[in-house]
Amino acid sequence: MPRRARMYLPDLPYHIVQRGNNREACFIEPENYHYYLELWKEISSRYGTTVHAYCLMTNHVHILATPQEKTSISNTMKVVGSRYAQYINKKYKRTGTLWEGRHRSSLIQTEKYFLTCCRYIELNPVTANMVKRPEEYKWSSMVSMLGETTVGCRHMKNISGLVLQVNNDARIIDGYLKIVQNRKI
Repeated sequence: MPRRARMYLPDLPYHIVQRGNNREACFIEPENYHYYLELWKEISSRYGTTVHAYCLMTNHVHILATPQEKTSISNTMKVVGSRYAQYINKKYKRTGTLWEGRHRSSLIQTEKYFLTCCRYIELNPVTANMVKRPEEYKWSSMVSMLGETTVGCRHMKNISGLVLQVNNDARIIDGYLKIVQNRKI
């Protein structure tokens, strides 16, 4: 009997984490990151999951997203996770699970915590000593927000009332970068 989908409160953001099995790499080469992000773009749109921030680390992913329906996140994670695992298994001639169980999620209840979570997600590669500044990491929403890549989720929504989708508003981008880089809200 299949597991029941987790239920989420619609229109409230969640911090989602999915880890590789035994903390092993889920992303081996750039093509893998591209494929995963393309899956997210397609499937999150299909199931009504709005992505605010994300970071694809070598062995896990962080996503800050808001579901439109109570099963939006569960359906998105299930389809993205299984299709990506099939892709990796076929491409690298491997078998077995890619992910360490089901994803984990935390409800984001305040605007301050929302910004704290965005900052945490986008500082992940800095904390892991992969880059010095968050905008240097290619596989996060930071570069998508800055308009420096054609990859990523283009349907980012409001962060603290600021529409980050508007890539040409330097004041918004500079303000958000200060929040992330200063590590204070």
